[in-house]
Amino acid sequence: MKWIHTADWHLGKIVHGESMLSNQRKALEAFLSLVDAEKPDAIVIAGDLYDRAIPPTEAVELLDEVLGELILERKIPVLAVSGNHDSAERLQFATSLLKRSGLHLAGKLSERIDAVEIKGVTFHLVPFAEPSIARYVYGDPDIRTHEDAMRRIIKQIEFATGPNVLVGHAFVTGGLETDSERQLSIGTAGQVSASLFERFDYTALGHLHNPLAFRSEKVRYSGSLLKYSFSEATHVKGVDVLEWNGRVFSRRFEPIAPARDLRELTGTLLELTDPLFYAEQAREDYLKINLTDTEALIDPMGTLKRIYPNILHLERTGLVREASRAVQATRDQVQAASISDLFLEFYADVREKEPTSKMKDILEEEATCGQND
Repeated sequence: MKWIHTADWHLGKIVHGESMLSNQRKALEAFLSLVDAEKPDAIVIAGDLYDRAIPPTEAVELLDEVLGELILERKIPVLAVSGNHDSAERLQFATSLLKRSGLHLAGKLSERIDAVEIKGVTFHLVPFAEPSIARYVYGDPDIRTHEDAMRRIIKQIEFATGPNVLVGHAFVTGGLETDSERQLSIGTAGQVSASLFERFDYTALGHLHNPLAFRSEKVRYSGSLLKYSFSEATHVKGVDVLEWNGRVFSRRFEPIAPARDLRELTGTLLELTDPLFYAEQAREDYLKINLTDTEALIDPMGTLKRIYPNILHLERTGLVREASRAVQATRDQVQAASISDLFLEFYADVREKEPTSKMKDILEEEATCGQND
């Protein structure tokens, strides 16, 4: 049995004021091509289908198109759960009818966890739920953290005789975060222990965007569909393809190249605008540019935009370094200066005139007395 694990599509995502919808559409077209090559028996989407609870119309239409391609055209069942960015109520709408078409979507947490069996493998669909929701659903006042909630949810699961897979959306303790994930709670209350999933043959998760966020053979993040922050600039995005060999799940990561990458460029304005340099660049990519120039520049963004039209962020790292050096130099000077020197400099700055000779004599006399004491 073969299936594909993907998550964190975040349809409708905006990065630095730029809509990612066109790039998401291209990535999902590449995803469909991969599906055609792999011919899986199921697709698993582990939460955050949308980027916000009320997604833009274009994002809803895009999801509808992709699900239609998978379920209606290719006859591949899709198993999905809600994430912390999704509206559980909206995703839950008409799910009983959609199951007949092959879309198994767990939006809201209920006492009974949905289980879907496909070719001998049982998938348990655990939607994202805040501890307060789990506390209400199970009538358990002791549920205070995400760990408590997940433990209580797993207690409800009825394990099948064959391989069991949990599909969920959670932050496993020890996982690597990026800048584009929304915190589930303050501190560690939003985290769950990997040991909770020991009874499952495999756990397919969403939430953390790095596909290497957690190193485990049985607990795995597929990562996000695209790079959604510059902290992910070095990541390779894609999906996991899994096959059951009768004992364990074998896994391989299949990358999906975006139409426009999200990456960083660093250098001086002269270097980055050199035709020999930018001739070798994918100039349509979404870019963060770090300028190392230490002198003042006239309209560097306008100059760079003519070559790299999709700059999302510009930083003057050279000026920051120079400012840091200046601050350190000032601190060193202050530490080395005498009290009388500091006062005389302060007086000159505030009064905008030099101290009188009498003032200097008084300060010198006071300093001499202080040394004698």
